[in-house]
Amino acid sequence: MVEVRDVDDHSITLERLQPARPTRAAAEAFGRALCVTHAAGAAAFGQGPDGWQGDGFLGQQELPLRPTATWGTFYAEQRLLPYAVRARDRGRLSPSGLEAVERVCRRLTDGEWDDDLPPARLHGDLWAGNVLFTPDGVVLIDPAAHGGHPLTDLAMLHLFGAPHLSTITAAYVEAAGWSADHTDLIGLHQLHPLLVHAASHGSSYGDEAAAVALRYA
Repeated sequence: MVEVRDVDDHSITLERLQPARPTRAAAEAFGRALCVTHAAGAAAFGQGPDGWQGDGFLGQQELPLRPTATWGTFYAEQRLLPYAVRARDRGRLSPSGLEAVERVCRRLTDGEWDDDLPPARLHGDLWAGNVLFTPDGVVLIDPAAHGGHPLTDLAMLHLFGAPHLSTITAAYVEAAGWSADHTDLIGLHQLHPLLVHAASHGSSYGDEAAAVALRYA
C-alpha cells in the first residue's frame, strides 16, 4: 500500500509514486502479494480495519461496515440490497432487475454460496485505477478495506480490466492453492460494483447488473 503522509477532515496526502510500464513479472508478484494481504484476515465479514468506527465510503457512496458471521448474509444485506434499492429509486435499475437481485439475496442468506474460507482482509475497491505499477512493483491506493470473501477483489479487477490480468489471476490462484472452479462465481461478486455504479453513474450499469443477477437468481 502507498504511504499516507497526512490526513485531515478534507484531504489525504500520499507519497508521490513514479509510474512504470506494467510487466508480467510485476503482475505475477502482485497476484501473490494480494493473496498474502487477504490471508491477513479479519475478525468477521463486514469488519472494518482495526480501530475503525462506523461505516466507510466507496467513492461518494456510504459503505456499510457491520460485522456479520456469514458471507452470504453480509453480501446480501450490506452489499447488494441497499445499492439495488438506491438504483431502482433513481430509475437506474428496473423493477424486474430489483426482483432478480432480491432472488439472489434470498439464496445468499440461505447460505447457498457460503464456503469454508475465513474472512479475508480486502482492498475493497480494487479496480485498475487503484493498482499502480511502479519501478518497485505494484502499489495499491485508495482502499475501502474490510473483511470479505477473497474473490471479491479479483472480481473487481475482472470487471474493469487490468494489465496482465490473466497473470495476476493465475499467480493468485496458485498462491492460494485454489482449483480453477474457485473463480466460477466471479459474476456474483461483480454484482456489488455494478449496482454501485448503477446508483451513481447510470442505467447501463443497472441493465448489466440485472443480466448478471438473472444468472444467479
